[in-house]
Amino acid sequence: MTNVEYGISMLHCLNKPFNKMTNQLTHLDTKIVELVDDGLHTLNKRRISILKEIKKSYGIKFTVHAPFADVNISSPSKPLRNFMIKRLKRSMHFAKSLDAKLWVLHPGIKTGISMFYPGEDWKQNKKTIELLDNHAKKLDIQIAIENLPKKYGFIMNTPEDFKRFYAESPSNDIGIVLDTGHSNLEGQTESFLRQLSEKILHIHISDNNGEDDQHLGLGKGNIDWSLFAKILSEIKYRKTIMIETVENVNESLNKIQKLLNY
Repeated sequence: MTNVEYGISMLHCLNKPFNKMTNQLTHLDTKIVELVDDGLHTLNKRRISILKEIKKSYGIKFTVHAPFADVNISSPSKPLRNFMIKRLKRSMHFAKSLDAKLWVLHPGIKTGISMFYPGEDWKQNKKTIELLDNHAKKLDIQIAIENLPKKYGFIMNTPEDFKRFYAESPSNDIGIVLDTGHSNLEGQTESFLRQLSEKILHIHISDNNGEDDQHLGLGKGNIDWSLFAKILSEIKYRKTIMIETVENVNESLNKIQKLLNY
């Protein structure tokens, strides 16, 4: 499939120090890399300087995954939410510094008090996304929301959730990052691709057993990758596919390229 760009997420080495991660990214079988702005790889000015040199020397194009550990953009606590928004804006500025193609955001999560305030999680989720989108416009950064599984408490996990968001929000330029591992847990991969193909800017691919988000290599779980490739061909998907496995990374890249006749 021509015009599809293939990349690799550095999630697979999030347990390694930053310097080992940067060494690995210069030896990948792709020139598109997704950085994870979290954990041992949390971005700062010094690290951005290092990444800029790598970008210049190796011709790498970056996307940036926003921080997600302990981040809930629907938090009912205003002080905590404001702190998280500040952290997310900082991440967005780092993405801009790297001339990143995309900044990937997780939606909000239900909390232990959500049952007492029906609908408030959704309202705050939408409000925060709109605020971040307005900031992204000032920076000329493209942002996209990732689908996350309902079983883990996330708010936006089905095509209907995203359709509702677009119907209610003026932020219609926000894209979708379709995560196949997450959509497989909901049995929603084909529905996303068929119903929201024009909004999907980026696809995270990994495999799982349909019960847990395992980030397995392609073919190690129960996802039908031949069907996946067939649907991508039918909808004429021409954007980015990002390998987000924690094992069999290059093998997974080779497998999806062969399936899509790269």
